[in-house]
Amino acid sequence: MADLLELSSRLFDSGELTEPPNRITQELSELADDIAMVESFSHVVIFRTDDGLVLFDTSHDLTARPCVEALRRWTDLPIHSIVYTHGHVDHVGGSGAFVADNADRGPTPQVIGHENIRPRFQRYRLTDGYNSAINARQFGGRSIGSDELAQFLAPDVVEPTTEFETTHQFRVGQLEFELRHDRGETDDHAWAWIPAHKAIAVGDLFMWVFPNAGNPQKVQRYPAEWAVALRSMAALAPELLLPAHGLPMVGAHRITEALETTAAALEGLVTDTLHLMNAGATLDTIIHEVRVPDEMLARPYLHPTYDEPEFIVRNIWRLYGGWYDGNPSHLKPPTDAVLAATIAELSGGVASLVARAVQAATGEDLRLACSLVELAVQADPDNREAHGARAEIYAERRRVERSLMARGIFGHASRSSRALSEKD
Repeated sequence: MADLLELSSRLFDSGELTEPPNRITQELSELADDIAMVESFSHVVIFRTDDGLVLFDTSHDLTARPCVEALRRWTDLPIHSIVYTHGHVDHVGGSGAFVADNADRGPTPQVIGHENIRPRFQRYRLTDGYNSAINARQFGGRSIGSDELAQFLAPDVVEPTTEFETTHQFRVGQLEFELRHDRGETDDHAWAWIPAHKAIAVGDLFMWVFPNAGNPQKVQRYPAEWAVALRSMAALAPELLLPAHGLPMVGAHRITEALETTAAALEGLVTDTLHLMNAGATLDTIIHEVRVPDEMLARPYLHPTYDEPEFIVRNIWRLYGGWYDGNPSHLKPPTDAVLAATIAELSGGVASLVARAVQAATGEDLRLACSLVELAVQADPDNREAHGARAEIYAERRRVERSLMARGIFGHASRSSRALSEKD
């Protein structure tokens, strides 16, 4: 079936997203002879060889079982190898299900990944509760697809059995796979060149949204090196692009344009941010001045609906400049509660802050409205009127934002205050 490639080409060529490019159907599509993809969270990309299957990523543990079932409706061949494009839980969480399914079909699959995946797993186990809380905010108050996730990293996740630092080549049956490491969304990311198919398996380095290089709740991202990876891919003139999220893409002209334009967007953010940092600008100035051109954000594969440029600017600052933002009062500040109470006292009380916040929201200055109403609830955490206003303001803020990152945090704030404002 070539439906996915036809849809991808139509969206790319028209320049309009008339249909969502990121889907979780749990269905398998055959993209070319012996190449298939199960659309899930994340996708599972499959190469069929004479010696068995090679899988790129295994989806999340909550979506893995339907992925396995979709795979087995296509082929009964054993799994020879699993490649982790990186260690995010939606890429490795389903590994236990795939390995268990393979138990009666052949030897245990080799699992290949970058050498930083194992330390990532260790960090996830150390910060299990924190990462679960992040997911609850980021994805609208629930874990991926369910409220049943007991651990952030599934206990049956399979550790890599083959690790590499920079490059790794391996053959399965008639196919050669060339793995390359580049830092981008993560420090453990790998992408693959499959010469026989002129195909690249790119993981999350391209996924039909603006690059996830600034996630405000996650560890450091690397936008400059991400751009280098994209340009390295484009130099190969691939004819098939296989992402872990979003639609596959066919045609060297489309793929090259998409990769190079995305690289240019990241490079522009890095260059402009560093220029202002070197000129002595504060973070406050930079995040309000550095922009990606609107015509670039209008590309169907660069809509800021997951991450967004403003967050990436903050990540660039963190990478090159640390956490000090240029405001000396932020170096060793009072507690938020003490500052908020003082401002409330000076402004005539919490009610005055709430009234001014509502006025700002009515005037569509939601940045100011959120800051003021936040001061109000910090000054008086039990004030139901303040929480009622906060719930409404953040609900409106969520409504007008585009990125999932912002919508998730603002929605969580709104729900939290809604519960407090209605509490008996």
